[in-house]
Amino acid sequence: MSLEIFGFRALWSPFFFISLVIVSILFFLAATKYREKLSKDSERLTNKQAILFIVSIVTLYIIKGSPLDLLGHIMFSAHMTQMAILYLVIPPLLILAIPHWMWRGFLSFNGVSKVFDFVTKPLIALIVFNSVFSIYHIPLVFDFVKTDMWIHATYTVLLFLTAMFMWWPLVNNLEEYQELYGIKRIGYVFANGILLTPACGLIIFAETPMYNTFSNPAAWAQALELCVPSSTLQGITLSGPEMFNWLSLHEDQRTGGIIMKVIQEVVFGFVLAYIFFGWYKSEGEKIDPLPEVQPAE
Repeated sequence: MSLEIFGFRALWSPFFFISLVIVSILFFLAATKYREKLSKDSERLTNKQAILFIVSIVTLYIIKGSPLDLLGHIMFSAHMTQMAILYLVIPPLLILAIPHWMWRGFLSFNGVSKVFDFVTKPLIALIVFNSVFSIYHIPLVFDFVKTDMWIHATYTVLLFLTAMFMWWPLVNNLEEYQELYGIKRIGYVFANGILLTPACGLIIFAETPMYNTFSNPAAWAQALELCVPSSTLQGITLSGPEMFNWLSLHEDQRTGGIIMKVIQEVVFGFVLAYIFFGWYKSEGEKIDPLPEVQPAE
């Protein structure tokens, strides 16, 4: 059966699209036309930052506003693809896209700097993100969050914020916020991968489907109300997610866990390579060059 039966609003999330367009316009106005009025120490928006911001916003819309979001309520594998990209790909791109003067301006507000300093401390950021992520995938918690719009929205925002805090020590370029150097950065990435593994392993090696919102027709229909208007659902006869899923429930669950783990390994592998070569280059620059040999007279 086609997803088109759920209607344009459920497929393309027009209100979310408009919100992202408004955010993008405000960002570019602040970063270009009004930057000198907002901060005397502002620097020009680079092409790299502009591209990264656009990529972040477009990817965010694809993940949370396109038909993939609807599919994420039908197939667990699609849901885990959303999770991986939303929390492992978009946050570092967004951190790099925002100019330094904007970050410094935000962190200069009373109380913000102290709180931000605390939540972005490497050990705290690492533990908090992975704890919030792992707790989310406990079946009882997962099914509860997926059946209430406001709780789901709150938890999604919380996860995204903790993901930003987790990525901050690794990718931010502000000199005053550098806490990890050299081998510590590599250790931080490895620790992140290790802490994410139990949740993925639980999903991959479970012998039966764990989540009612993807296996129980009644709970699944209730979870669909997060992205499909109730008036639309009332006019559709649904028997369960198998109407749209070509995989069995168990295979779909395993596939979701594997996708999450693979995307995590690819992202962290890329970050490790970037850190290693940057570290190698900086260490090489510290080595004194060999003295020039003067020709004998």
